[in-house]
Amino acid sequence: MSGRKSRNILMLVGDFSEDYEVMVPFQALEMAGLSVEAVCPGKRTGDVIKTAVHDFEGDQTYTEKPGHLFRLNASFSFVEPDQYAGLYIAGGRACEYLRLDPDILALVRAFMTSNRPVASICHGGQILAAAGVLEGRRLTAYPAVAPEIRAVGGDFVAVEPEETVIDGNLVTAPAWPGHPGLLRAFVRLVDPQILT
Repeated sequence: MSGRKSRNILMLVGDFSEDYEVMVPFQALEMAGLSVEAVCPGKRTGDVIKTAVHDFEGDQTYTEKPGHLFRLNASFSFVEPDQYAGLYIAGGRACEYLRLDPDILALVRAFMTSNRPVASICHGGQILAAAGVLEGRRLTAYPAVAPEIRAVGGDFVAVEPEETVIDGNLVTAPAWPGHPGLLRAFVRLVDPQILT
């Protein structure tokens, strides 16, 4: 991968990505010494996305409340996949429409076919499934995404929210309580020297 910068991470986000699944990894990866570029189709550097806070309050599914405005620090239209060492796919409702964007799917395929580290949390599995890169791969996601993963030949692994599943270059967790394991595994794949 000529031209690839070893510490640049691309983060895919969109309006109503899950707040913690954007804010926490963005800051934690930067704290670890990685350079994170957060992008969203149709938006440029300096634009904001609206995040959403998902919570469990005894209903049959999660509730959604307004989160923060998160300022993008890169423009999606200028993304060159070979300039990044890894890809982080934030979860939340944004994934259901981001998976319809052919440029997003091409980006995901570029990372997966070149065997570069990819982290996906929560509903991020919807984007992976739509990209057609899960045949024979073991992964987890928010449980409601399991049928999509299985439908494209992925091996969905049901784990507790705090757990992480690692399969080669792919690191996944079902929800934000899994950040410690997910981020640790992802950083180790990007650069094992960081956490030594």
